[in-house]
Amino acid sequence: MRTRRWIFSAIMRLLLRCLRIGQRHRFWPTQKVRQLWLYGRLCLRSLLYNSFTDSDTALDALFEPVYWLVDHITRWFGVVFVALVIILTSSVVCIVYVCLLPLILRTYPLPWVFWHFIYGHWNLVMIVFHYYMAITTQPGYPPQQSKSDIAAVSICKKCIAPKPARTHHCSICNRCVLKMDHHCPWLNNCVGHFNHRYFFSFCLFMTMGCIYSSVSGWDMFWEAYAAIEKMKLLAKERLQVTANQVGDLLLICSSQRQDRAW
Repeated sequence: MRTRRWIFSAIMRLLLRCLRIGQRHRFWPTQKVRQLWLYGRLCLRSLLYNSFTDSDTALDALFEPVYWLVDHITRWFGVVFVALVIILTSSVVCIVYVCLLPLILRTYPLPWVFWHFIYGHWNLVMIVFHYYMAITTQPGYPPQQSKSDIAAVSICKKCIAPKPARTHHCSICNRCVLKMDHHCPWLNNCVGHFNHRYFFSFCLFMTMGCIYSSVSGWDMFWEAYAAIEKMKLLAKERLQVTANQVGDLLLICSSQRQDRAW
């Protein structure tokens, strides 16, 4: 009886050992893969870990290709916009010299002609001078000194350099600009500390020039508008006369046919 129990227990122990060995060999690949996955994730986190990283930094990193594309397109279009400004301003000056100035010389008295001649050329010189200065003058950059000598408010994340007060990083120029207002594509330059007055003066004199040209050319514009309206009325009258003549001819032809029929 005891020998049977001992044999039965020995057989059961052997079966349990076989099952344990089979389970160990069966789950060994999955355990190895899981360990490799955990190790790789730990390495990735250790490489990308940054205590300053937040949701804004992650969004900036995601949109970095879009920013790069926009910056390079804007940088390329800056030259085109400057050329457009020069072409448009030159065309307005040519129109003034060809159309407006002869009208002023014919219709205005001598003192007004003298005033228009002086003011028009002064305004043109101011526009050209301030536009040239706004393009060629550097907006101003933080001083390249040791970090301890600069009174900085914060650190630029892109330049990795101290930023003084009211300094912003321009992604198109790829530099920090002192008292940056904006990057103007019509200047192909940033508007900052040293060229802000030239930009403002250019906008002011350009507005004054537009108002001056509009007021001075009002009579010529009104005459041209009246001439166009008169031409439209004449065209309508001609059409009405032609229609009446065609109607009279049709009536005459129909009456002649009726007479022949009788």
